[in-house]
Order: sequence, then structure tokens, then C-alpha cells
Amino acid sequence: MKHVYLFTLLLLTQTGFSQAKLPVIKATSKSVSINDGGVLSKNSWTLLPQVRPDVYKAERTRKTKWVTFYTDIDSIRVKVKPGSRYNFVVLLNGKDSCYTQIASAIPPESLQSKSIKNDTIPFTLTAYNAIMVKAILNGTDTLKLHYDISSFDFHLTKEAILNKTSLLPKQANPNAVPNFTKLNKAQTLKIGGLVWNNLEILPTNVTAHEMDGRIGWNVFEGKQVELDYDKNLMIIHTKLPRNLKGYTKAPVTFIHSDLTVKASVQINNQTYTGDFMLDNGSEQAMVLDSAFAARANLNSLKVIRSTTLHDATGRKYETKNIQVPLFNINQHMLNNVPASVLNYKSPTGYGVSFIGNDLFKRFNIILDLKNDNIYLKPNKLTAVKYRADS
Repeated sequence: MKHVYLFTLLLLTQTGFSQAKLPVIKATSKSVSINDGGVLSKNSWTLLPQVRPDVYKAERTRKTKWVTFYTDIDSIRVKVKPGSRYNFVVLLNGKDSCYTQIASAIPPESLQSKSIKNDTIPFTLTAYNAIMVKAILNGTDTLKLHYDISSFDFHLTKEAILNKTSLLPKQANPNAVPNFTKLNKAQTLKIGGLVWNNLEILPTNVTAHEMDGRIGWNVFEGKQVELDYDKNLMIIHTKLPRNLKGYTKAPVTFIHSDLTVKASVQINNQTYTGDFMLDNGSEQAMVLDSAFAARANLNSLKVIRSTTLHDATGRKYETKNIQVPLFNINQHMLNNVPASVLNYKSPTGYGVSFIGNDLFKRFNIILDLKNDNIYLKPNKLTAVKYRADS
């Protein structure tokens, strides 16, 4: 197997396939393995000659890293930095040219949305701890969308697509099973004063209770998103607000493009620190990874009850509920936080716990997606009962 080393970083103007010579690697199988920043995913990519280009979006990071594509007989290694893209061709079975692009999850400055300006959007905090904003699709369809920082892009439930929109193309046979793989693009989607044009909408089977769909964190890449639970306002900033009195700051890191922070639990005068994914899509306060719970000896705590959780694919997971005596996030100490402990490997495939919105709603939040920091300030919901305690 040969290796083609591509040391030249992508020029921002190199977004198409017009350059005279593209690197070419060979394949006899459509299955490709990808090593993204040291994480190998076997046979995770399928070559599609009909898609030009077929874009692989590298996991989100602001650090420069290597991404390697492995075919069954060849490979190519690309250095990826924020805003970069690189084009190459995979020649399948000596005849089909698969035009492929490796792109940073962070778009170049020239391609970042200029339409997203400062805006203030009212939201409703539902009984299930979901942040709900109203959206208008194509000027006529009113939708309830959940702002979910553990999700990506724009998703609508299949039920909402069928009953509340015209995104599903008409089928020759009206009795046929709906095909959600080829949805019409949204001409416009309006939330507050923000408008997205010619927008791709993705179907989903699961979203927060009572919602028609969700908005992912990456929609506001490069901006600052403020969630003010005292006033029920979601405020989009193009610059970090100046008045940060009362807020504490901590870095946000990205594990497989999921937003995580360092936080800790304290038990028997011992402190245990771990990675916690920001999951305001969860109505719970906290979900603890089994390995972290074992390391922190949390399995010794009294079990309050057992529950069943469902992930976005509908899979079921049995858990046990405990109370964490002391939890520290951004230098804020919370007592007796209810938590579900997984008795199996985390569904993400890597060791990480989750902080849900039953905990997050107790803070006004500024999520800085330009400098990758999070700011927290206790709000009026700090002392309300947790759902598990009600």
C-alpha cells in the first residue's frame, strides 16, 4: 500500500475541482476507512461516483490535524486546519472517478454565513426542559423547533414533514411508503429576525417532546449564543458581550464534534474529574458514563430508582438513578444532583457523561462558538426542584 502525503494546506480558493491535476488514489472496493485525527473508523465511508464532490466533513476542532482515507489498496493523507478543504479523486475499479473532498467542520471565513446577525429570539422552556423557538417555513408553515446543542444542522420529524410541510416530493403512487431521502429544500426558514435560504432539511424519528424538529449547535458556528432563562430569550451575538459580570468562564472542547466541558463530582472528600457532553436535548439533569461512575465509586451510593432511556435512534438503555452529593461545573457547586448511571458502555462509543437541561437551565449561558468557551451565571431557576425529585 502506498501513501500519498499532501503537505500543502488547502487554499481557500480551491473549493472546486477546476485545478489541472488532482491527486488520485485507487480502489477496488467502495468501502473506505478513515483515520480522523488519530481516531480510526473502519469501513465508515462509501464511494459514490455519482456525487461530485462527495464531501467528508472532518470532526470539528480548531487544531491542525491529519485525516487519512484508506481504500482496500491505497491511501491518502491530508493535513486539515480550520477553514480548509482538499480535493482528490478515488479511481474505482480503474474506471469510475469518485471526486472526493475532505473539509474542515469549520467553514472558511469567506463561506461563513453573513446573514446571521445580532438577533433576540423569544423561547419557551417546556415542561420537558426543552428550549422551544417558533419557526416559519416557506412563509406559511409554523413549526416548533428545539435548540439542541447536542445535535447538528436542521432536522424535522417525519410526522411534521408529512403533516405540516410540503418538503416531501409528490409520489406517483399516493399509497406508497413516503420516501424521506429526497426532500425538497426549504426556500426559506425564519426564526426571529434570522432567515436561511435554500436550506437542506434532514428527517428524524426522534426529537424532544412536543417538538416538530431541532436546530443543532453548528447552525451558529463562529457566533456567540446567549440563553437567558430569566427573560426566556435566546440572543445571537456576532461579538462576545462586554458585560460578563457574574459569569464564570471555562473552555469547551470537541470530542467527535460533540461539545464537552470538564466537570467533577466529589464523594467522600475525593474529587473525580471527567468529560461531560453538553446535552440540553435531555430533560434530565445528568447521565453518567459507567466507567466514570466506577472510577468515582458512585456505584456505592443508594439507588433511588431504575429507569429506561431512549437515544435518538430509539434504542433502549437501562439505568439506575442516584444523587451525586456534590457536582462542580465552571466553579459552581451543586448539591444532591440526581443522575442516571449507565450500566453499559456509553452510546457515543467513547467515555463521556452528559449534562442535561434539568441542570443547565439553572444557569444563564453564553456559548462562544468563535473562541470555544462557555460562560455560566446562576439564574432564578437555581433552587427549583429537579424533575427526578418532583
